[in-house]
Amino acid sequence: MLSGLRLAWRLLWLRPLATGLNLLLLALGWGAVAFVLLVGEQVEQRVRRDLAGIDLVVGAKGSPMQIMLSGVFHLDTPTGNIPLETVQQLQQQPLVAEVLPLSLGDSLKGWRIVGATPAYVDLYGARLQRGRMWTAPMQAVLGAEVAAALRLKPGDRFAGNHGLGEGGHEHGDQQFEVVGVLASSGSVLDRLVLTDLASVWQVHEEHHALDDSDRAALAAEREVTLLLVRYRSPLGAALLPRWVNAQEGLQAAAPALETARLLRMVGAGREVLQGFGLLLLLSALLSVFITLLAMVRERQGDLALLRLMGAPARRLAALVGWQAVMLVTLSVGVGLGLAHLGLAALAHWLSAQQAFPLAPDFFSPQEWALFPLGLLVALLAAALPAWRALRADVTQLLQTPH
Repeated sequence: MLSGLRLAWRLLWLRPLATGLNLLLLALGWGAVAFVLLVGEQVEQRVRRDLAGIDLVVGAKGSPMQIMLSGVFHLDTPTGNIPLETVQQLQQQPLVAEVLPLSLGDSLKGWRIVGATPAYVDLYGARLQRGRMWTAPMQAVLGAEVAAALRLKPGDRFAGNHGLGEGGHEHGDQQFEVVGVLASSGSVLDRLVLTDLASVWQVHEEHHALDDSDRAALAAEREVTLLLVRYRSPLGAALLPRWVNAQEGLQAAAPALETARLLRMVGAGREVLQGFGLLLLLSALLSVFITLLAMVRERQGDLALLRLMGAPARRLAALVGWQAVMLVTLSVGVGLGLAHLGLAALAHWLSAQQAFPLAPDFFSPQEWALFPLGLLVALLAAALPAWRALRADVTQLLQTPH
């Protein structure tokens, strides 16, 4: 058995250029398929995690997709602000179980500062790694990624920037105190700076007010940016969005519907990449088939010699099959390595952009399915060449000029 494997390995690399090219084509095909699998599975897991417990997002009139992206994933700018009274109106609705207000508008070196209530942290089941939750305005709790990137800890102070991106005007006269750091939860909280709603109001009222009368006027007109709503019963999904959309200046976005639309758009790109990978695999399969068939023809003298030395015909067919299995199995391993390198590079780039996060060390159980699939590909590629070797006649092989 071992001698047969060693012989098959040597025969495989008698033509190193052709073998290397086939290995590269196969590895690229497997890598493309695995990369799409790894990224797609992570995106779906992150989306489900961030949507946990959120039935409806309410914002200012505009695009429901934009409201959902800004309110749930914090990947877009909000459509505007809505009156604070909207919170009380929704809380009084019998179909509503909970309303979580969010206020956006500032950031810390690109990381978003979000005014919220402690219930927003409880929504994702997050826990503190260090420090405590905020108990007063101008206190902040950092997500795990924010604290790691900015190297902030409880007791440190920082000033936010106006706007949701880097480069905005710094509110240097309004300093936040870090009072806690959240443990990594794999949710959107990891990328946020959380504070009290009153903190956001205080920063902007101080920035825009000229005197006490201005501050009083701004306090009377306080707004929030978005509302995350949980239904009390399934009937809320049928009635509440209509009621919200009928109100002046309000827009409802159902995360389930908008996410389905988003995943369909992402799915189209995934299908293109998967199709490209499968095309590469098909091309490589054809190339492996041609290489093995040519090897059987070119090594007829060696095959005849092996037969004369007592090797059964099935051993010659096994040599061809083992070469295909070795080549394809090696290509699957190289392809998975390329896929994980691509995932690590993409995760690093997204982290630098402070965008949708991906885990660079993510492994999917479905990756292992590529090995039996590769074995099937190898057997298909080797079927005809192995059959030719099995049916070869020793007398004809010896009479054929080489």
